[in-house]
Amino acid sequence: MDEAVRRALRQFVDERNWDQFHSSENLAKSISIEAGELLECFQWGPDANRERVSEELADVLTYCFLLADKLGVDPAQIVLDKLEVTRVKYPVELARNRSAKYDEL
Repeated sequence: MDEAVRRALRQFVDERNWDQFHSSENLAKSISIEAGELLECFQWGPDANRERVSEELADVLTYCFLLADKLGVDPAQIVLDKLEVTRVKYPVELARNRSAKYDEL
């Protein structure tokens, strides 16, 4: 995570003394709740309001960053690590132009 983002989030949480509420479990729940709100933007069709989508996406990312910080993991690195695992599960020659799950390729 960008260090400026990490500092800003920590400062925001510290100023409000909210870390006491930010257990890993609560942050994971908050990610799911905010993801539901993001999905709600598309409830009635694909043409969601861009500003509202951005706001909801920011909420999802905020809780993801807070959870990563709580767990002591670097979000960028865990994404890259997972991408390597997924690359093996979905080789280009089998997965290109297909949306099938890896065990159906």
